[in-house]
Amino acid sequence: MTSAQLAFSVLLLPLASAAIIGFFLRRAGGLAAVISVLTATGIAGGAFMLAFGGHRFETAHEWLRLGDFVLSIGVKFDDLAALMLTIVAVVGLCVHVFSLGYMHDDGARARYFGGLSIFMFSMLGIVFADNLFMMFIFWELVGFSSWLLINHYLHRQEAANAAKKAFIANRVGDFGFLIGIVWCHAQFGTTNLSELARLVEGGALVASAIPLLLFCGAIGKSAQLPLHVWLPDAMEGPTPVSALIHAATMVAAGIYMLCRINVLMVADALTVIMWVGTATALYAALCAIIQSDIKKVLAYSTLSQLGYMVAAFGLGSLAVSHGPADAAHTMMIAAGVGAAMFHLTTHAFFKALMFLGSGSVIHACHHEQDIFKMGGLAKKLPVTFATFTIGVLAIIGTPFLSGFFSKDAILYLAYANNQTVFVILALTAVLTAFYMLRLWILVFRGAPRGADADHAHEGGISLTAPLVVLAILSVIGGYGWFFTTVARGAFDGVYALVPVAHGTDHTVILGVSMAVLVLGAVGAFAIYRPSPTDALATSAPGVLGGIRGLWSSFDRVYGYYVAKVQQRFAMLLNFLEQIFLSGVIIRGTAGIVGLFGLGARALHGGNLNAYAYWFLLGIVALWAFATGVLTF
Repeated sequence: MTSAQLAFSVLLLPLASAAIIGFFLRRAGGLAAVISVLTATGIAGGAFMLAFGGHRFETAHEWLRLGDFVLSIGVKFDDLAALMLTIVAVVGLCVHVFSLGYMHDDGARARYFGGLSIFMFSMLGIVFADNLFMMFIFWELVGFSSWLLINHYLHRQEAANAAKKAFIANRVGDFGFLIGIVWCHAQFGTTNLSELARLVEGGALVASAIPLLLFCGAIGKSAQLPLHVWLPDAMEGPTPVSALIHAATMVAAGIYMLCRINVLMVADALTVIMWVGTATALYAALCAIIQSDIKKVLAYSTLSQLGYMVAAFGLGSLAVSHGPADAAHTMMIAAGVGAAMFHLTTHAFFKALMFLGSGSVIHACHHEQDIFKMGGLAKKLPVTFATFTIGVLAIIGTPFLSGFFSKDAILYLAYANNQTVFVILALTAVLTAFYMLRLWILVFRGAPRGADADHAHEGGISLTAPLVVLAILSVIGGYGWFFTTVARGAFDGVYALVPVAHGTDHTVILGVSMAVLVLGAVGAFAIYRPSPTDALATSAPGVLGGIRGLWSSFDRVYGYYVAKVQQRFAMLLNFLEQIFLSGVIIRGTAGIVGLFGLGARALHGGNLNAYAYWFLLGIVALWAFATGVLTF
């Protein structure tokens, strides 16, 4: 089997699984689950063969031709694609195995596992895509499969609303993404990633609007301000879905896309990207402090860490020239790509671990999600406690764990290029340590604060085995020897770009990392260990009230816009369409007669209020005629 055949086999395998489940196994949940898990295993096997077997290639096949426009379905498989493919395959397999236990009693298991398969197909298409049009096709399929999985509990109105919100918010970002793709094709005559790289490296200029419009797609998929509102609500879906889609893969697609189009980046665009990521990181960290739902805390944590990645990508802006690509341009962009992908990799492991760990907790507590009704689970769920603790330690940057290395790479990049961003990201790291240890204390320490927590017990092997695998990766995933030795250098093309602090800078970054870790940890233990209640709300109600106002402000603004602006504008358009387009223009004279008939009927509707308005209108007309304002 050739490299291309292997790649297309991996891509089409989950599509075949989804088709079999959808057509033949809709009422056979157990068999559907087995087929989906075996499919995920096959994807992982194929991914490992491609990533570690030396397969690096490009291939394309013409799919559609419209005049001079050709749409190709192709594969660009380099070290970046190999790394992303491995992440999707490993996390996807862990989620599938975890779902065997978590969704065992669900009556719609077949639909759930079919949705997982169609999502894997969509995500793999983004990873393999060699051009922006192909990426956009699978980009939209990812949005569809996300909607399907968020809405799994379709009998619940909250889930239906969350699915619609996710779908609409992503369509807003995708509209800008599509315009950017069309503009890119109009300027360069191609959207093939390799051809674009050759053109830009050869001196072709890039309009700043192109990367900014393409970034709109990342704003939607990776839930950056101001389109972040869908991700926390998406926690209405099953917890394994949250781990797969909203922690490690789909939301990371925006970061991966930015790294794919790094050759199109110019200074102005990167500056905007840097500040959007920085603002998102700080905003989401503040919002995480006030959450009481275990999944909502992790959701806002994901938003914050995605902001870190976006900021890392944009931090190459200061050294980028406005002209053709030069050495400084290439070096700084490469550092941004390396830091963003490094943190994407480590984050995928420890955040998927914590989401699945939260699923284990929720499953053990009979679907209780309020962290203030938990407590004392360390002894009742020993495997979950141990692995979840590793995830917490990794995300707060504990030395010798993966998050420590990737977060320090981003802090170093910020320290070297923008001191203001460095301070904001350091403050965000303090908040991260605070809210994650707050979560850990309230869930696992102390005594049980509810009957469900008191009767909790560890799940079976399908629930605990994925946690152990992800915990191991959360430890070793940040070490250089893991990429160069265990991974046999398969990702050197990406890992070699990771910025590393040396000398004085190394001392500063290490000192800052330790300071923010200790500060956040001390604050969490001081407030929540003595009193496992919402002590911060009691001691600082003004601060928490301000954060809650900030947290709800976006939904209030969007709600006002939809109800007061968009809906009324839609009603106006409907009126104009009914009266003038359908009535006058299309129906002609009959429409005019109908318009007069509509007015005449209004005179005799039997409604006293209507009669009063017509009476007043008649008085005004009579006055106007009597005073000479109206003449005939």
